[in-house]
Amino acid sequence: MAKFKVYTPAGASFTVAGGGYDLEMEPLQGLDVEIIEAPATEDGFIAAAAADADAIYAKGMPITKKVIDAMQKCRSITLGSVGVDSVDVKAATARGIPVTNVPDTFIDEVADHAMTLLLAGFRRVIEQDKMVREGRWREGRPALLKIPRLMGQTLGFVSFGRVARAVSRRAKAFGLNMIAYDPFVEEQILPEYGVIPATLSEVMSRSDFVSMHAPARPECEKMLREEHFKLMKPTAIFINTGRGPTVDEAALIKALQEGWMAHAALDVLEVEPPSHNNPLLRMENVTLSAHTASASARFDEARKRRVGQELSLVLQGKWPMSCVNPAVLQNTTLQRWQPIGITRGPNS
Repeated sequence: MAKFKVYTPAGASFTVAGGGYDLEMEPLQGLDVEIIEAPATEDGFIAAAAADADAIYAKGMPITKKVIDAMQKCRSITLGSVGVDSVDVKAATARGIPVTNVPDTFIDEVADHAMTLLLAGFRRVIEQDKMVREGRWREGRPALLKIPRLMGQTLGFVSFGRVARAVSRRAKAFGLNMIAYDPFVEEQILPEYGVIPATLSEVMSRSDFVSMHAPARPECEKMLREEHFKLMKPTAIFINTGRGPTVDEAALIKALQEGWMAHAALDVLEVEPPSHNNPLLRMENVTLSAHTASASARFDEARKRRVGQELSLVLQGKWPMSCVNPAVLQNTTLQRWQPIGITRGPNS
């Protein structure tokens, strides 16, 4: 029997279920670790498996307070994604359990996708393609003669984390002016990226493109509402490669129907996959992709090895590289870490 047991929900994966754990195991060699697939219900991971786990490899399956409270010796809840909204982080913090993610693994892919959506929406790529296929060749040029050139337009960011900063580097090459709203980022950092600090209202009202990057946290749910979309220019384009629930989707649909903005380019939706009767699916002024911004040929290898690295650190009593709830260090249950001599890693 292995010294350490890492439980993971069966049938939950970014790719093909049952594909094995060779990549996750690479950093775990020599630690006597076994990754065990445990049954999971529609409501999430079962508490019985959590009770016996030295660590949980969550893979997007809901890890609720009930499951976390059942944990007897768990040292980490580890995800192979940027988002951690599937885990009750508050409950994990109360139990002194670090929650780890992979915040810097897919930055370039998502930034590339955001720029793709921006350009596709601005140059009406979907509409132009449709015109050609329908034999409306001569309508293409007149449609684009109605829009300005891209250089000199303003791109506004809502939240200015890793992805938004990568987008700003790309946008700078296209000659875009840039502003950003993020109350959690020091204003002095923004000018380093050629970005000017702004309020949320200023971003919504002054931007020709609004790029949404807010994380899926309770305080960000429906962060953009009807009153914000009403501020937008009627020629503006809204882009979201962050999380769907950060936007009031009903308000976004109304904004598109009422002409408060010109176009929306979305990689994420409030409910995924969307219902067949979601109005966004039938709107010509909407460009959609299936929450695929992070996908590339390196996606699986990069995230799985990173998961293994995080598990390796915590099972050796070391602090993980990417802990989303560092408050566990101040938690009163910190005593549980002392017998294994937990130390901080180089990137904490």
